[in-house]
Amino acid sequence: MSVSAHADDTWTTGSLSLLAGSTVIVLTEAIAGTVLGLARLDIMGDTHSSIDEFAKLDYGYTGMKLLAFVLTPWIAGRFGLFNSVLAAAALMTFACGAAAYTTDLDLVFALRLIQGFSGGVIVVGTQALLFRGFPIKVQPLVQAVFAMGAVAAPATVAPYMQGWLLDATSWSWIFLSIVPIGLLGLTLLALSPDVHEVRGQEVSFDLTGSSLCAVAALSIAYVLSQGNRWDWLNEPTIAYLSLIGILAVVLLIARQLLSRPTTKVLNFQIFRNGGFAFGIVASLAAGFALLGSSYLIPAFAVSVLKMTPTAAGMLLLPSTLALVATLLFTAFLVQHLKLPGIVTVPFGILSFMIAMWMLSASSSASGIPDMLPAIMLRGLALGLLFLSITLLSLSTLSSSLMLYGIGLFNVGRQIGGLVGIAFLQTFIEDQTIANRTVLAAHILPGRTEVASTIGNLANRFMAHGIEAGAARRAAVGVIAKQVTLESTTIAFNTAFLSISLFFLGVAPCIVIWKIVLGKLLARQSPQA
Repeated sequence: MSVSAHADDTWTTGSLSLLAGSTVIVLTEAIAGTVLGLARLDIMGDTHSSIDEFAKLDYGYTGMKLLAFVLTPWIAGRFGLFNSVLAAAALMTFACGAAAYTTDLDLVFALRLIQGFSGGVIVVGTQALLFRGFPIKVQPLVQAVFAMGAVAAPATVAPYMQGWLLDATSWSWIFLSIVPIGLLGLTLLALSPDVHEVRGQEVSFDLTGSSLCAVAALSIAYVLSQGNRWDWLNEPTIAYLSLIGILAVVLLIARQLLSRPTTKVLNFQIFRNGGFAFGIVASLAAGFALLGSSYLIPAFAVSVLKMTPTAAGMLLLPSTLALVATLLFTAFLVQHLKLPGIVTVPFGILSFMIAMWMLSASSSASGIPDMLPAIMLRGLALGLLFLSITLLSLSTLSSSLMLYGIGLFNVGRQIGGLVGIAFLQTFIEDQTIANRTVLAAHILPGRTEVASTIGNLANRFMAHGIEAGAARRAAVGVIAKQVTLESTTIAFNTAFLSISLFFLGVAPCIVIWKIVLGKLLARQSPQA
């Protein structure tokens, strides 16, 4: 008997256990996927790794996660959806526990590959279980609860928890903290209804297609995560991998179009569904905004405001309540008032644009109270955006296409996020250099204000016993540091504004795509 058999009595103890277990399990990926953000320097120091050696942990995880998104339909068809989720959760729990007890870089890298692949299966598999395990009428609330683990946790809770653990203990405790979460999730799933019969569509394993997918995933992950470090296409390795990645994607698409239905890694019939075809484009933009801003805000707090990891994480924590509130509010509008999910998307986009515009007025003297209104508004915007986009994209898919849809939907969100982070990293570095040049051009030794400031600073240093020449050099150094700080602040402010302008340009494109898509599908057969 499958969970769907409980459609008339949805909220049984077992079904609640399935929902809770899926939400808890996906938390393991949320924490493991963001651990390198704040713990980067700590891990590099303990593993005695260079920047290049450490980079493997980043792009290896992301590449394997992208690969798992695509291969989960085959895995579920071969081993069963429920069994696949359990196995992935067990692997994630084991790999995180093992990573907490080693500083050997090669072993940590191998464990990161396991974490990335199992995390991808967890994200796709748990959401598919919920879509198959609950009737469509309650999916808005079910997906809202699931989004608390899949979206809210990595965007708000995980940075604070990781920052606190870094300040209080060490990075190994971040991995170790995943173990009890994984065990709890496994226990809850074990108590859920009998879903062993819920299987994906069985397809033959396509070695060539899977290999092309792996090459594309790892190449894209490397280029987008490391391209900024190597000045993008000016570095031959980045140029070659970009070409290889694009070629692999083209060959993969061509192979899927020519393959028999039973050997497909991808299933392009899914794009005949208007909701999914629209949602996959929206997920790219939403991923850019979510992951881009999740990188930008803590980076600003640490590099400009000089906050500790705990304080940087605390900056995002209050928005959890706003995000959860709008997730539940959106679920209420769709489930009980029967409003179309798209009704909240414009409000989400507008709220996000205003939040980023407000953050663009931050200064090097800003604190948590100054940034909190914008952070809270960002949380409201994310809740209005992500549940609606999820329901639009996935709720009308047939059971045979559901796993393919969830996988590609998450690929879109992940790629959008990688592009957003890569763009913002490059943008901030370029803007900082340009700003420093402009500011330095106005700080000339002959100007009265500059000479007066240097003199006052030098006198203060001499009052503390520093020799006159050294005091003057120290004063010049202080001014240079202030110029760098202000240059960086302006760069971050411009980056915040760029996200707002991004939505200003993308929103009309999304509307046009929705209109064009509706006309195209109206001429074709009924949706999948």
